[in-house]
Amino acid sequence: MTLVASPPVQQDFLIRPLSSALGAEVVGLDLTRPLADSDFARLHRAHLEHHVLVFRDQRITPAQQVAFSERWGPLQRHVLHQFALPEQPAVLIVSNILEDGKPIGLGDAGVFWHSDLSYKEKPSLGSFLHAQELPADGGDTLFANQHSAWDELPADLRQAVQGRRAEHSYLKVYGELQRRNPWRPDLSPAQIAAVPTVSQPIVRTHPENGRQALFVSEHFTTRIEGLPDDESEALLQALYAHSTQERYVYRHRWQAGDMVFWDNRSVLHLAAGCPPEQRRRLYRTTIEGDVPV
Repeated sequence: MTLVASPPVQQDFLIRPLSSALGAEVVGLDLTRPLADSDFARLHRAHLEHHVLVFRDQRITPAQQVAFSERWGPLQRHVLHQFALPEQPAVLIVSNILEDGKPIGLGDAGVFWHSDLSYKEKPSLGSFLHAQELPADGGDTLFANQHSAWDELPADLRQAVQGRRAEHSYLKVYGELQRRNPWRPDLSPAQIAAVPTVSQPIVRTHPENGRQALFVSEHFTTRIEGLPDDESEALLQALYAHSTQERYVYRHRWQAGDMVFWDNRSVLHLAAGCPPEQRRRLYRTTIEGDVPV
């Protein structure tokens, strides 16, 4: 006798906005249970509307995080593969913890505003970050709405960037990060070859909601193509200052069990940091996106 699996049952959960800028929390959803297609469709709509979703009280395994992430698209692996979770290599360990005198994860991820993997030909659609250990103080993550930043960009800046492209490089501030953090590893020749400089539009059109968003960041954007270096740098600094104003930002204060999912096509993010003696460990999965246009 062949047993037929029952279809997933719809769950009763709430989606509540977190701030006027962006963000919503998902309360009452259990991701250890199979997710009905209708529930996934509801989450998809919410993600496009709010750009950042906070899934509360998720007690899932790394394998379950990977499986849920894969519903959104193929996963991308970080170039620092030495910080991948051994049993789930698509999971990047974000942590300041040292074991046997060595870091178990990437301890200084996100110290500059950025969009994940903007230095790739196909940057990330979005990233999941699941809390494992949280510090008692600090550790917040900030998110900035780049649709709003574009919508409110002053006319002179809008005219200056319309139709232009910029170069993005993973290596832009890598040396600076190594000077700040002795645990950030040297890159192998193979790792350097895996992250060549790419060209991206300064203003990209979101492939799902059709809205435009600024797509530059202090972490990865190196120069604006077709401009002298001094003009390029001045324009980029003006864009950075505009795009991360407080009115565009949601500040996430982590709670136990939180898993945050943000849209890298419409949001920049920044790690606020925590005292180095306080343990912090999170697991990140990243979904591949489209070539920006």
